[in-house]
Amino acid sequence: MSHRPVLPAPPIEFRTVPAARPWRWVIAGLEDLLCAPSASLAHGLAMVLGGVVIVVLGWQALSLLAGAFTGFLIVAPMLATGLYDISRRIERGQPPGLLQAFSVWRRVGREPLRVGAVLALVGTVWVLVSVLTLAGMTRAPVHGLESFLAPAVWRAAASSTQSHLFVMWLAAGGLVASLVFAATAVSIPLLVDRRLGARDAVLASIEAVSRNPAAMLVWTLLILTFTAIGIATVFGLLLAWPVLGHAAWHAYRDLLDARALPERD
Repeated sequence: MSHRPVLPAPPIEFRTVPAARPWRWVIAGLEDLLCAPSASLAHGLAMVLGGVVIVVLGWQALSLLAGAFTGFLIVAPMLATGLYDISRRIERGQPPGLLQAFSVWRRVGREPLRVGAVLALVGTVWVLVSVLTLAGMTRAPVHGLESFLAPAVWRAAASSTQSHLFVMWLAAGGLVASLVFAATAVSIPLLVDRRLGARDAVLASIEAVSRNPAAMLVWTLLILTFTAIGIATVFGLLLAWPVLGHAAWHAYRDLLDARALPERD
């Protein structure tokens, strides 16, 4: 029986990098921000405003707040598409203006949107599964997600007679988060740079992550740290978001060589 190829064709060359390499990506991301401050910070401002809107709308409904933030972070790699294009232009010696960054959506077509739609669906399903799982363990009526954010509910779930379900739920959450990260680590930058489908870009991203577990663990911790600081300070996202977006472009350039694929305009 013949099997469908796992990786895109023509072949992509994958590289293995040291565990400390993500620090270099962050430094390169900061350098890109300094090269195009107005265009980069405009993306950071958009992220800040989006976060403020989410907080305002969800202040009286923690279920909406939790779900919105989850979805917001899941589709974040897609929202950084303009930042990837800015880094691409800087690399090529082209003007990295904001208008040029917006034009990237016309060039790349619907492929990043398809990736984002799948991620949003995954996030929605996971929130619903979480509600039902905690409700089943605590036997609490499902009136809204806000009731499940209370520490007492989590303690009840962890100490219930079905605590094994709680452990399984946590493990499943870690697996879902790992798959989402692997699927998006370099897939959107790859779509910005080269002509291929969303499926092949996601598969290439998963392959790149699987070949660099140590480096990608460090990269994950850096992303979580910068994101947590940004969210805690709200306006810290103004700087953290563009730096991470630019850094993700350099991660893509470091982890694989896609020159065999047709180039985007």
